[in-house]
Amino acid sequence: MRILVTAGPTREKIDPVRFLSNYSTGTFGYEIARAALRRGCRVTLISGPTCLKVPVGLKLIRVESAIQLRDAVKREAKKSDCLIMAAAVSDWCIKREVKNKIKRRPGKNRLELIENPDILSEVSKNKGRLISVGFALETENLVKNAFKKLKEKNLDLIIANQLSRKRNVFGDNAVDVLMIDRLGNKMAVRRKSKKALAEIVLDRILNFNR
Repeated sequence: MRILVTAGPTREKIDPVRFLSNYSTGTFGYEIARAALRRGCRVTLISGPTCLKVPVGLKLIRVESAIQLRDAVKREAKKSDCLIMAAAVSDWCIKREVKNKIKRRPGKNRLELIENPDILSEVSKNKGRLISVGFALETENLVKNAFKKLKEKNLDLIIANQLSRKRNVFGDNAVDVLMIDRLGNKMAVRRKSKKALAEIVLDRILNFNR
């Protein structure tokens, strides 16, 4: 099976020394790539900026911005059986990147943001037999929002978790998630390591009847 995995954050340049990003470490995406390799899959990993060790035996594509990620995903998805979109894509980018460092001007500095493309929606619109897997990080209405995303983005499986004051999803190795498949079947996974969760996710994917 040819599996395409995305991992890590994206960075959106503001000026030569600043960028917009998020707290993603990329750990879960890398664990999925490792698990797929152990099962004999052909793996392509598209990675945003991380400090993680790259697994041996896969094809690595490094990207920085959401646009770079989109271009790589659309190109590689055509050659893949499954897309696992574990990357944390920045929802916004700067409308106009500044070539020189922005100097502080109290009360006068303004950054205009525009939305980045919705990569999963673009790829899943006419995906054919491609299995597409997405992720949802919510602060409220976990089931409702995850199911909505599953349907709107034409996904086969969504893995959702909830951010709270008690649980730090980013960098926490033990996670709780809710998985919902395209038929509406739900599976709650409690206090699993990201390595163990990667195996559970792959079990669900490889058992899909296409």
